Amino acid sequence: MGWRGILGFEYGIVQAPLGPDISGPHLVAAVANAGALGLLRAPDLESPDYLRGLIKTTRTLTDKPFGVGVVLAFPFEENLKVILEEKVAVLQISWGDCTRELVNKAHSAGVKVVPQIGDIEGAKQAIEAGVDGIIVQGVEAGGHVIGQDGIITLVPRVVDLVGDRDIPVIAAGGIVDSRGYVAALALGAQGVCLGTRFVATEESNAHPTYKRKLVEFDETAYTDVFGRARWPGAPHRVLQTPFYKEWRSLPAHENETNQPVIGHTTINGVDKDIPRFAGAVPNMTTTGDLESMVMYAGEGVSLIKKILPAAEVVKELVQGAQLIIQKSFK
Repeated sequence: MGWRGILGFEYGIVQAPLGPDISGPHLVAAVANAGALGLLRAPDLESPDYLRGLIKTTRTLTDKPFGVGVVLAFPFEENLKVILEEKVAVLQISWGDCTRELVNKAHSAGVKVVPQIGDIEGAKQAIEAGVDGIIVQGVEAGGHVIGQDGIITLVPRVVDLVGDRDIPVIAAGGIVDSRGYVAALALGAQGVCLGTRFVATEESNAHPTYKRKLVEFDETAYTDVFGRARWPGAPHRVLQTPFYKEWRSLPAHENETNQPVIGHTTINGVDKDIPRFAGAVPNMTTTGDLESMVMYAGEGVSLIKKILPAAEVVKELVQGAQLIIQKSFK
């Protein structure tokens, strides 16, 4: 069954690469030490030295394998070189073409490749490229959402497309507990990828206010209000905070470039102003009007009742799934 592991990991659980720097070394190491696949997030700018430092720091906290997520919509070649030189276990990619050339380059370095896709065409491209696994992201997911389909229809379609190939399908989008895990297994997935649930952990680099809002708020919205100029054409799912509700109908010509600065932050070692409608969530360093900043969250956020250690999240997923299957599917 899925909890017995994928891609050489003990369990079929993946912690999504949480941008811009929310899944740092402490979260990734905690997930890895618990037997799951933790993913650092590569900076969205070419920062090879900084990324190498993140990888090395993670290795001081765990001797278990882990991976790095790269968003191909931003410059990545120098970052990719570091990932392959450091021979992390898994390269996760999204928002770009998963080519045979890229996969072969990673495989030559001994690195497995797992793209995140949002439609059947992306799955076909990934299979043809020779990938090692496929994360199927449904529109239920928090953060930037690449497709329009829900996982209850998209996952089985991708499972059927994969057929008997040795390519585990990993479901992502709105999954936060063992019930969602078992549901994904029933759809044919061999694993699950969770983002929002791992933001709401003790080890994540999210600001305490952001974590608290994930527990307090129940509703999300699919929108394009935040970060329009920096990442056009990238819709996202966010918490329906009072700020979002006030500005949900932001005119299409408006974006973050001509807005007042509402805070300051340090992301991947770089100090930044945060204008209103920026796309960066508040991290541990962020100051200012946090209530008016974007807070990404998937549809399963209403099921998150408290901030937990990452290891507890993994343990609950595994043990809970085993219990459900034993009781319900004898």
